[in-house]
Amino acid sequence: METKVLPINEESIALAARLLREGELVALPTETVYGIAADARNGEAVKKIFLAKGRPQDNPLIVHICGMEMLHGIVAEVPERAKKLAAAYWPGPLTMVLPKGPEVSPVTCAGLDTVGVRMPSHPVVQQVIRASGVAFAAPSANLSGKPSPTNAPDTLADMDGRLPLILDGGECAVGVESTVVSLVGEHPTLLRPGYITLEQLEAALGEPVEVSHAILEKLREGEVARSPGMKYKHYAPKAAVTILKGDFAAYRAFLQDHAQPGTWALCFDGEGAQLPVPAIEYGAENDGASQAHRLFTALRELDKHGAQVVYARCPRSDGVSMAVYNRLIRAAAFRVVTL
Repeated sequence: METKVLPINEESIALAARLLREGELVALPTETVYGIAADARNGEAVKKIFLAKGRPQDNPLIVHICGMEMLHGIVAEVPERAKKLAAAYWPGPLTMVLPKGPEVSPVTCAGLDTVGVRMPSHPVVQQVIRASGVAFAAPSANLSGKPSPTNAPDTLADMDGRLPLILDGGECAVGVESTVVSLVGEHPTLLRPGYITLEQLEAALGEPVEVSHAILEKLREGEVARSPGMKYKHYAPKAAVTILKGDFAAYRAFLQDHAQPGTWALCFDGEGAQLPVPAIEYGAENDGASQAHRLFTALRELDKHGAQVVYARCPRSDGVSMAVYNRLIRAAAFRVVTL
């Protein structure tokens, strides 16, 4: 299959809309990362996403809409909590897990009785949904397990020959996938952290939000993934990544003791020149938003440089930094060393 990469214009939007209506795949930018879209109602189309990514079919997908009226049939009900969060953060990088409606294919939901839904703020997504009339399922546009792409060239590197069209909308603003909160059950529960923080969710809801243990820990034996991004290893470069917890002096001393050919550092801005091994910087030390914006590009850069072993500076685990730590700990397959 030939994969076309096209700039955003009326013709490319119309082509994307036609492909989606015909049951084909389209990769496109959102404000978070690039995604692979297919009609969420069409199980055969959605199966093509799993094939293109090499993704296990027990990993649910998120449905993207462009207006509250599109929730009809996608979800079984819209609880008051969902209305509060939608008023505060839609359109935006927030996914709500709600009871599944009759129009969504079971393939999209990995057979669960719930569905994740979000309303992206990126204008390209909104244009494609309106032009196609299709609420689409869309995971990140990477090969399963690799870092998510935040630009069209990285999307093409993974998806060339696997789908017919990539819309090139430039660099994504956020850089990590959406926050996922479950509104099924007695208490709202954060399943995946993102740019919309735990504190913001609690402020909008006016009540505490529980935090799933699987955000910072492995899923337990036999536990079902209720959200994308909950698997053991995810977002990973080819190199073996280890997170180092400690201050910069301890981090630099550790690298001096463990430097060998193929060893790289993943560090904060301004630190690379002070280290005994080559380094990629991924944002300011206490700025979760800048780290989120650059993390996946930095992990892909490590692959391009042929890194074999990577020692990563540990971000904080609150605010937007919780999302960064969540992605990084999975890229490291939960290898963490406290210095």
